[in-house]
Amino acid sequence: MNPPPDNSLVPALAMRGVAVASVRDPQTVVCEGVDWTVLPGEFWAVAGMHGSGKSDLLALAAGLTAPAAGSYRLFGREMPLTREDSLPERLRVGLVFDGGGLLQHLSVRENVALPLLYHLALPEEETARRVTELLERTGLTAVADVTPGNLSRSRQKLAGLARALVLAPEVLLLDNPLGGLDLRQAAWWLGFLEKLAAAPRLPSGAGMTLVVTTEDLRPWRCRAGQFALLRDRRLIPLGGGGRLADHPEPLVKEFLAEHLSAV
Repeated sequence: MNPPPDNSLVPALAMRGVAVASVRDPQTVVCEGVDWTVLPGEFWAVAGMHGSGKSDLLALAAGLTAPAAGSYRLFGREMPLTREDSLPERLRVGLVFDGGGLLQHLSVRENVALPLLYHLALPEEETARRVTELLERTGLTAVADVTPGNLSRSRQKLAGLARALVLAPEVLLLDNPLGGLDLRQAAWWLGFLEKLAAAPRLPSGAGMTLVVTTEDLRPWRCRAGQFALLRDRRLIPLGGGGRLADHPEPLVKEFLAEHLSAV
């Protein structure tokens, strides 16, 4: 278990009265009145049914979209800023899209290297080293030169993870990382994320700040430290994992139901 977050630090994410717009239709608000603070080193699991706005919330948190209302601060800076002004903050956040979100005309290696080539002027050898290391860590070396359309869904997700990590972000946002995976694949992801959360990165000894979305809370009960629920256009804080079983919110009980696939 990673050390507790340092409450004296500036929040990694801080939303006050935020309205979250749909990525596909910016005129449609999918969640409103969001008051949410994520401190450095925290590990959050945000549950919600399909269509509840989980992906839209993460896109806003990553700085890809602007709040329809309210205030959002990323590492203490008000968002949105102009693209140029907000870039240093946004590069401190990695986003893993559900399904990987890869560019289909590029190989896995090229997809992973893209953020480095676009944002950092590194020597070619350093870029190759970083990419090779992440391909090894995610088990993708054998398919490094394959395009995403020729990969399984599980490997596309891994490639998306490697790409999100290549800039060494302080915060990692993961949209439904266990969706569509078998038990063995899900176990790999859970173990990998636990290591990220535990590896010291901050002066307090805390690890990477993690936020995952899910439709099944059970795999995260002993891993995430904080939980929230998206329901009826609201983000509802649930507290720590020890409180989930007795929480009065009916939907929480559904997300913990025994008929759901266990990990």
